[in-house]
Amino acid sequence: MKRTFAILWAIGMCQFALAQDSTVQKLEALMNAYGRLDKFSGSVLVARKGEILLKGGYGLKNIKDSTLNDEHTVFQIASITKTFTSALILKLVEQKKLAVTDKVSKFYPGYPHGDSITIEHLLTHTSGIWDYTRDDDFRNNKQINGSVQVEELIRFFKDKPLDFAPGTAWAYSNSGYYLLGYIIQKVTGMPYEKAIRRYIFNPLGMTHSGFDFKHLASADKAIGYYADSTEKPVKPTPIVDSASPYAAGAIYSTVEDLYKWHRGLQAYSIVGRRSLQQAYTPYKNKYGYGWIIDSLNGKLMVSHSGGIFGFRTDFARIPEDDVCIILLSNTEISGVSNITRRILAVLYGQPYSIPVELKAVRVKEEILKRYEGTYKIEANGVLIDIVLENGRLMARPHKGPPSELLALDESQFFLSNEQEFRIYFESDETGKVVRMMVNPNGSPRPAPKIK
Repeated sequence: MKRTFAILWAIGMCQFALAQDSTVQKLEALMNAYGRLDKFSGSVLVARKGEILLKGGYGLKNIKDSTLNDEHTVFQIASITKTFTSALILKLVEQKKLAVTDKVSKFYPGYPHGDSITIEHLLTHTSGIWDYTRDDDFRNNKQINGSVQVEELIRFFKDKPLDFAPGTAWAYSNSGYYLLGYIIQKVTGMPYEKAIRRYIFNPLGMTHSGFDFKHLASADKAIGYYADSTEKPVKPTPIVDSASPYAAGAIYSTVEDLYKWHRGLQAYSIVGRRSLQQAYTPYKNKYGYGWIIDSLNGKLMVSHSGGIFGFRTDFARIPEDDVCIILLSNTEISGVSNITRRILAVLYGQPYSIPVELKAVRVKEEILKRYEGTYKIEANGVLIDIVLENGRLMARPHKGPPSELLALDESQFFLSNEQEFRIYFESDETGKVVRMMVNPNGSPRPAPKIK
């Protein structure tokens, strides 16, 4: 009987090992295709149940020096920073130094509407506070060409009218997380950056993470690049002073350090189970406390993406299965989250495709001009301006980076970095364009033309 059990156990372990090998091979084939087609430049780490299945780099860390990205490359992680900010707030709640029901006015007396805005509103993007990154002059000039002080930047946005009454709606607000950083400073008596190091980085051994990316002197530091219409890096982007993104997006890190962050969250070593359950509970618009909340095969998935000059990032986790996917790119590609979805498909045995190079065709400008206008996606209310610029048809979301639409024919287009993201335009019987269909993952989303 024991011999039979041993044989069955050995067969089972062999089959498990073969399945793991197959998964690793598929992940390698997928990411190699992205790297070969110059559709991903950066570092990746994929882990499941404590085992790292894929870890490495693709593309160039520094074009000038021809140095390659690897698992040690340091990137700006942008809004993934919000997962750290929210965790530290919850840590302070556990220490009974504050409560999510506390009002902003408790920490910033005289803040407009501060008696109506709670910490929970800030965490969940339901405060109605105007997002300072909407200001083009600030985003493209002030935060690049000079440094700002924390209280100076708060004064920049605090007197703007609220987008809505606190708690009644949802709108992504970097300003809200900026205020959370200010509150952390008030409560801990130390700078936000020092508090994050003390409570999170140091306990987890995240020795390659920090804040002042502009002045970081490291051979592992990635250069961020603008991308051309084919998503290939073309020239370096400026680096903003860390006081500008602050608690909303200032952290730099590596895939290895972010995996330590995942392990720390899984072990509840920074904040407890009850606190994380609260953080992983969607409040409005599938957003919890610093996490985007979704599901896969009926299992909770938490994630956050990020974007800043020259960098695009994605950090996705399925806590129940101890799955972690980290993608850090040093090029302004627009499809990092699509890569995450394909990796998840590999891990869970779902259909996916390997990216291939699509060939764009030329379309006359008079035809492209017919598509100009503003479209509204019915599913989420996102507004997209379609404009013709120097012979190129550009999609400009009101929230998000622009992308060039490359033509498959006179009415069907694709994003240059993502073959499955198709857009096609529909006309009425008179030939007037009435809507476009946005098809990011195989499910068409109508977007009527509103002007």
